[in-house]
Amino acid sequence: MIDRIIAFLILCLVLGAPIGLLATLTSDVLLNFVFFYPLFMSGIWIAGGLYFWFIWERHWKWSPAQPGPWLKGSPLVSILIPCHDEEEHAEETILAALQQDYPHIEVIAINDGSTDGTADLLDRLTAYHPRLRVIHLARNQGKAMALRMGAMASRSDYLVCIDGDAMLEPNAVSYLVAPLIDHPRVGAVTGNPRIRTRSTLIGRIQVGEFSSIIGLTKRAQRVYGQIYSVSGVVTAFRREALERVGYWSLDMITEDIDITWKLQRDQWSVFFEPRALCGVLMPETLNGLWRQRRRWAQGGAEVLLKNLDCLGSWELRRMWPLIIEFVMSTIWAFGLALVALLWLIGLIMPMPDALHIPSLLLPSFTGMVLALMCMLQFGVSVLIDRKYEPDLSHSLYWIVWYPFVYWLISLFTTLVSFPKVMLRTRRRRARWTSPDRGIKKESS
Repeated sequence: MIDRIIAFLILCLVLGAPIGLLATLTSDVLLNFVFFYPLFMSGIWIAGGLYFWFIWERHWKWSPAQPGPWLKGSPLVSILIPCHDEEEHAEETILAALQQDYPHIEVIAINDGSTDGTADLLDRLTAYHPRLRVIHLARNQGKAMALRMGAMASRSDYLVCIDGDAMLEPNAVSYLVAPLIDHPRVGAVTGNPRIRTRSTLIGRIQVGEFSSIIGLTKRAQRVYGQIYSVSGVVTAFRREALERVGYWSLDMITEDIDITWKLQRDQWSVFFEPRALCGVLMPETLNGLWRQRRRWAQGGAEVLLKNLDCLGSWELRRMWPLIIEFVMSTIWAFGLALVALLWLIGLIMPMPDALHIPSLLLPSFTGMVLALMCMLQFGVSVLIDRKYEPDLSHSLYWIVWYPFVYWLISLFTTLVSFPKVMLRTRRRRARWTSPDRGIKKESS
């Protein structure tokens, strides 16, 4: 009951903050907030990403053909692959997992109630690959349950979890597991997804997004202490840490965000390992992108609601920046929506000077500053990530569309998902459907 009250107050804050600012300090202050908040956060990510690179990453020697680090004690590593209707992609995913340069592995594919030929495909593969085991679930139980079943069946203390369409680089497992062995308080290590679908503008933009936004943000968050989310596509976990937090939650739509917060609440560290590369398939249509980002936004709101009690605990103070940043980002989305609404109203009726929004276009100097900061962020990300993807600089041409495409999608997914989650009265089992996997694959 207390959580619901706090959630309602948070919702009132998010919905009311832009209006309150507007009523008391005029639309100029609201416009300044809408402009300066992304500018400030971009500076935070750039500074953190550069620190990560300068202190650690620039000293790392890496190449796709170079074997991964030697794992002390040569422990068994379990690779878990939950599959739901993955007949088209599962075979290449499993073969890539079996071809790791680290030999002591077992691969466990979990068929989560697939309705296509996934079950038959997995059974055929087991006849040729003795290190592959298959678990069949009679009906769709959701990715979290599939991962739980795979973890229970595994024989290792180290679990590498990948999606049914992911393509691990040969040395990825070694890079993912090494920090778990070297640092006893590390509960999870998230890898570095690289986009394989690039046949449309949406696909090409995501190449730059995963480097300049997601990759840079994860580096910065690692420096500042807490990571918002591991990658659901490729992450390694310590079994002990999973057991202590109760494994993946069955009622959270984004199990990757939820398990990240659960581990960090339990004082486990979460690392980002950019050398653990994994090719992924992403949506290449607006409809597919909308459904994916709406799920991400809903999952983030669910995790926020679940973890609001952190604000009342000094022991969990390390979680406060994550909560504050999420709330501020949500306020920004509603603030931008309010600016657009006031502008539209101003087109059809006179508005008081304090509420007048003359244009949605930023003034020349202001817009130039924001554009330069965006290009600086993209440039820094290319500098850092180019050794993992040599042609990354080609994405700069496409990434200029990022603010137009993704800020709008993020805005609308937040507007739709946040109130829905905050006012929901009960949780349901989270089950999955096959997502948009793009149109044309390229090698990662």
